Amino acid sequence: MIPTYAIRFYRIYDVGEEIDLVALEKALASSMAIARTGFVRVRPTSMTMEEPPLLLRLQPAYAEVSGIGCTFTVVTRVFDFGAVSICLIYEELGAPASALQEAAFCFAGHEGLDPHFSAALQQVRAILSPIVGDRSIDQDFYDDYTIYLSERLDESIDPVALLLGEKADFSPEIRQETLRNQLSYAKDDRAILSWNGAILISSQPPSDLIELIEFAAVQVLELRFYDRELSRQMEKMYDDIELADTLFWYSKIRQYRSLMKVLMRTQTEVSEIIEKVNNLIKVTDDVYYARVYAMALQVLRSQQWTESLNRRIGIIRENYRMLSDEVDVQHSNFLEWIVIILIAIEVVLFLPSVLH
Repeated sequence: MIPTYAIRFYRIYDVGEEIDLVALEKALASSMAIARTGFVRVRPTSMTMEEPPLLLRLQPAYAEVSGIGCTFTVVTRVFDFGAVSICLIYEELGAPASALQEAAFCFAGHEGLDPHFSAALQQVRAILSPIVGDRSIDQDFYDDYTIYLSERLDESIDPVALLLGEKADFSPEIRQETLRNQLSYAKDDRAILSWNGAILISSQPPSDLIELIEFAAVQVLELRFYDRELSRQMEKMYDDIELADTLFWYSKIRQYRSLMKVLMRTQTEVSEIIEKVNNLIKVTDDVYYARVYAMALQVLRSQQWTESLNRRIGIIRENYRMLSDEVDVQHSNFLEWIVIILIAIEVVLFLPSVLH
């Protein structure tokens, strides 16, 4: 029996570097229950992952909302490219579907969940420490997402209010905009996606769809993270170039060469990460799942972040080319001066013998 309704609250963080999941799996095998993500309702060849994330169960969390106590199941997924997804799961067996909306309003905008995500993140840090050491995780940089689950369509549930997190007399335009991204596979199911949440209505546990949407959210967080990192790198790059321009020409060339190495390494590393992130999942012959996954990426603005990253990488490449040209010019000037000096020396040595 599945819960009549459930809510899954997600926060996704980046740990800064790639994670060796094989080593982490071995390190944790004897101390806690671990599993690799696997899709259950499709053929193995329909959706593939080169490196499935590691699923870990954390300590449950207890919260009190409006005088009512509730317990969250807490799980986390660790991705090899350096992302961590923490999920607080709230579910009620046998509750009426209408209770979904009231519970959703209690936690609208993840209200009151900050301490529980912080505690879960501390657990994740402790779990990862044997592999990643004391690597810091920016607790203030994250993406959040919410997935609402119901076993059936119910007139008491207003999907617009659910996704926007408030009760209001919404205009037809707002309703149309909020509900325009939805798909159905059968008559009694529906997937409605928005930029900060999704509603999945299904008589069977839609575990594969849940994971697909979660993975799309993880991908977008990674794109945002590296867009921010490239922005910081570019600011430092311009400061370093400005500083190099004040140096003597020989020191300037050395500084330019050092900058070129940094730019090349940054471009290579980020390009590899982006390629890995964008190819997290390959959906082949399952048309419905492919459409849901593509829609999730579209709603979460994956394309815009990818374009922003590509623009920044293009700027880095252009600056690398300009620095390379400047080094070549300075090197040519240096050789020209060497030739002039050698000629001058030869004249000085040869001239006395001619005069005598």
